[in-house]
Amino acid sequence: MVAVRDVTCDVLADDRIAITGPSGSGKSTLLHLLGGLDVPTTGSVRWPGIGDATDLRPGPVGVVFQGPSLLPPLDVAENVALPLLLAGAAAAEARSTATAALSRLGLLSLATKLPEELSGGQSQRVAVARVLAGRPRLVLADEPTGQLDHVAGAVVIDALLEAVDHLGAALVVTTHDHQIAARLATRWAMTDGSLSQRPAPCSS
Repeated sequence: MVAVRDVTCDVLADDRIAITGPSGSGKSTLLHLLGGLDVPTTGSVRWPGIGDATDLRPGPVGVVFQGPSLLPPLDVAENVALPLLLAGAAAAEARSTATAALSRLGLLSLATKLPEELSGGQSQRVAVARVLAGRPRLVLADEPTGQLDHVAGAVVIDALLEAVDHLGAALVVTTHDHQIAARLATRWAMTDGSLSQRPAPCSS
């Protein structure tokens, strides 16, 4: 079975892209290929403006997943700081950077809370703060509002857009929500593994 077929596209430095399509259409697989999480069986994925595939995470590519991605034993600040520590940052530097990211997104009051004490919307905003702390050049979000109501989902998208604007990073979001898709300048649609692009080709 082919998940993604004959796709050719570019993601440029300031892009804001929504990928829509039904479940099983291949949009999450495409996102994972863009982030180097999956390896294509044919064809290739290149990151000429970022670097080698082995250096994408933690680093130039940040990923926000649909489901819970925070580690239960760590508090919010520790969760945000963890990728920085894994990348070799000193503990004090990682903690300071995590605190700044939480503060920027209005989450500093949650710094000492455990993930189990957070709402779904709060958890996703903390996941965005974790991405922001790593200062990536490409942010990928796989159905980041899929488990949230419209109000909480809008807050998460606000946080994502603020984060990438602050970083000067590109943003690619998969979503079933056409209201969220409409907030991003470029829309791609996946159908049975094939990609169509609106309003213009992704290389423009």
